[in-house]
Amino acid sequence: MPKEDDLIDFSTVLSLAVHDMKNSLCLLMQSIESLGLSPVELDPISRANLASAHYEAARLNTGLVQLLSLYRARSDNLPLNIDGYHIEDVIEDLQANNKSYLNHKNMILEVSNSVDLVWYLDADLITVLLNDVLINAMRYSQKNILLSVYTEHDQIVFKVEDDGPGYPQSMLEAHNINMQNFDISEGRTGLGLFFARLIAQAHTKGESTGNISLENGGSLGGSVFILTLP
Repeated sequence: MPKEDDLIDFSTVLSLAVHDMKNSLCLLMQSIESLGLSPVELDPISRANLASAHYEAARLNTGLVQLLSLYRARSDNLPLNIDGYHIEDVIEDLQANNKSYLNHKNMILEVSNSVDLVWYLDADLITVLLNDVLINAMRYSQKNILLSVYTEHDQIVFKVEDDGPGYPQSMLEAHNINMQNFDISEGRTGLGLFFARLIAQAHTKGESTGNISLENGGSLGGSVFILTLP
């Protein structure tokens, strides 16, 4: 007779647990957003605490999505749900996801995009990717963030810029980060960067493949994250 442990598929348990935790986090984030919409004016300390709670919940949610997607990548080579999407809808979702944090931190997210732009991509994964980039931009920027979306050389480009201190040199040099490059001691494991490159490279068209790149400077003088998809 097989042992009880042999009957447990850990990967399935992990997947189900991640889904359950994501559902709980979504409810938590909705509660935080509801508090932010309360007609009662909050004092500065309460506003800061509420913004921090929203930020940490958003980070946890993104981390769980990354974990689930990396598991799927290992077992199914990261299956994509490619379809045609209005980019304005994708951007509106990103703005809605981060409205509470932006308001409580008095930050400005400016959007520059081509009107009526439609592109074939996996909107769910791209939204998770860009949301993670925006969460980090909001954490390190002083006040201003710029999200630009445009086409160039038959590809779509998503560019996120901020007015913070910029990326550390170690991240700028990590062109092909992998699991062995993660450094937990520095507080930046690189998982987000690894995940972003995985999603980008899963988007292909003919011989063209998606790509990400990091820079410092740009129009706001801080970090610049660029996602390019064929």
